[in-house]
Amino acid sequence: MTLSHDPLWPRAGGWPAPHDEAGRWDAVVLGVPAWRTSLSPTGAHATPAAVREALRRYSPTLLGPPPIDLTETLRIADAGDIPSPDGPEGEASVRSAVRELSATSRLVIALGGDNSATYAVAQGAGAGGLITIDAHFDLRDGISNGSPVRRLVADGLDPRRIVQLGIADFANSTAYAQRAADLGITVVSLDDVRRRGAADVMAQALEIAGAGDGGIHLDIDVDVCDRSVAPGCPASVPGGLAAWELRALVRAAASDSRLRSADIVEVDATADAPDGRTVRLAALCVLELLAGVAATA
Repeated sequence: MTLSHDPLWPRAGGWPAPHDEAGRWDAVVLGVPAWRTSLSPTGAHATPAAVREALRRYSPTLLGPPPIDLTETLRIADAGDIPSPDGPEGEASVRSAVRELSATSRLVIALGGDNSATYAVAQGAGAGGLITIDAHFDLRDGISNGSPVRRLVADGLDPRRIVQLGIADFANSTAYAQRAADLGITVVSLDDVRRRGAADVMAQALEIAGAGDGGIHLDIDVDVCDRSVAPGCPASVPGGLAAWELRALVRAAASDSRLRSADIVEVDATADAPDGRTVRLAALCVLELLAGVAATA
């Protein structure tokens, strides 16, 4: 990728490693390229590097007014990737890294990888509440990218502090819908998200997920989006959220200081459209998270 250089137009990304500078960080990016337990073939392990490259296509500027440069307003770091995040040992490494980063950062942003990353990232951050932006319940049995929510509940996360936004018709089964209802999970369907709007549904989600000890983890599964904007997500379907709707939800979530960790998952960089639109949307989700953090800084 050849990009022009303009000293008056800085580019996002290229942030220092956390150990390069002492002190507390506003946000730290961590690659969690999980992929080995995916229910569908995926090259999601290639996505963290692709998202970092895509960030360079954007500026870190919020227009305001007044306009602000996020890299001047926030202390942002990049902790690199967890080398092998799949399996029990890999998940332990993810938990350890996220726990360490959470101790010195307002927000840890995990770049997936498939949705199995949510399990270890949320646990490492000590999350007491969970918000998912996802077309799917992720309540399957077993260990896969379809099971992180069930695994978190099995390990003690209170399902009454879980809110699932964007759950879609024709993308789930009756059995898993009933499982969510039986557990007491709050479900806001895709149609209701669109009808009520990002600000309203996210305010409700934050109130429910934040009602108790421990911070909130946000799972951003990009396959909640319409397939026209997310062709690099194996499970995206026509009729999902627009890109701007996902971005609005993400910024609204990060504008609450109770959000302590987030993941961006289910993007397969190797299956994206030639223009890289899915990876570019994932990169914009990173910037929307940072914009939310800036609103509370």
